[in-house]
Amino acid sequence: MIEPIASSSSPPRRGRVVATLGAGVATVLVAGAVLYHRATAGTNLTTLAGLPKGVTMVKTVAAPFQERRRYVGTVEPWVQARIGPQMVSAYVDTVLVRPGAKVKRGEIVATLDCRNSSAANQAIAAQARALDAMRTASASEASRVASLLDGKYVSQNEVDLKNADAASKSAQVAALQAQMVSSSLQVNDCVLRAPFDGEIAERTGDPGMFARPGTSIATIVDRHIVRVTADVPEDDFANVSPETEVRVHLIATGKDFTAKIARRAPSADADTRTVHIELDVDDPERTIPTHTTAELSLDVGAPVPATAIPLIAATVHGSKTQVFTVAEGAVHAVRAKLIGEREGVYYVEPSLAPGTEVATEGRGLLDDGDKVTGKLEPWQP
Repeated sequence: MIEPIASSSSPPRRGRVVATLGAGVATVLVAGAVLYHRATAGTNLTTLAGLPKGVTMVKTVAAPFQERRRYVGTVEPWVQARIGPQMVSAYVDTVLVRPGAKVKRGEIVATLDCRNSSAANQAIAAQARALDAMRTASASEASRVASLLDGKYVSQNEVDLKNADAASKSAQVAALQAQMVSSSLQVNDCVLRAPFDGEIAERTGDPGMFARPGTSIATIVDRHIVRVTADVPEDDFANVSPETEVRVHLIATGKDFTAKIARRAPSADADTRTVHIELDVDDPERTIPTHTTAELSLDVGAPVPATAIPLIAATVHGSKTQVFTVAEGAVHAVRAKLIGEREGVYYVEPSLAPGTEVATEGRGLLDDGDKVTGKLEPWQP
């Protein structure tokens, strides 16, 4: 039996294998540790609720508040006339004006075809002349007959009859003259003239239209002075006394100016319980269109101290406002009494001190005590 010969190199080879395996395991562990550290290094362990919330902030401003009344008014001409026949019915013959035309007092605006009225007037005039001649003759005859009474050539009864006949003719002439005046008015009504200097605002009739009494063919307005009229609630009666200055904004032209109340009705409308007021505005250039809308506003009462905050910074509950003030990186819910609101601004009691930083944009996500980081923006009411 042959025994195997033992090799002297076996122990070193086994040691190298063990060392290689140990180095591989160590490399894997180190690589795993590096990858784990890299994977966990970018993880944010802070909760979203714990992060400061971004908001925009402004500082409150001290601004006195005075109550203001606003009304909607109408710009009306100083005087207006609708031109048309008042006594006759006839077809329109001519219309000589268009909207925007300027007319003088007495200038012809339109004419009607009134040949029938003219012929009737001429007939009455002829009858009046004939009857006047008969009256003259009767009066002369009565005078001659009366002269014969002294010689007893005629009786008193005959003289009385002649005088009565002459008086009857005179009465008939007077009646025809009155008819002729009425007929002349109808003839004159066929020529429609401007009653004052002004401008044509509307043309509502054309040649060939049949016009009756009261029918409007054209409208004339006088704008050298315009009247701004409005109806205000009855509880503002004391605030709209004559000579009170009112701010006026014209919607049609965008013009702003102030004017004084010229007239105030002594009583309210029985149905609407509103009081009528009027403001006179000189407009020699006639630049203000009539029958357009005007916005009127005036301040009432005395100014009171207040703190102004933007509309976006507060929530209103009844007469209270809630805002989030910002101090030392945190917000606090604060309530203040609302005094008034105007043009996107809340006016609250000065218990909310002027200069306090309040949150605006982003305030809808805030709760009392939240941490915030924000940007302070300039703001003026």
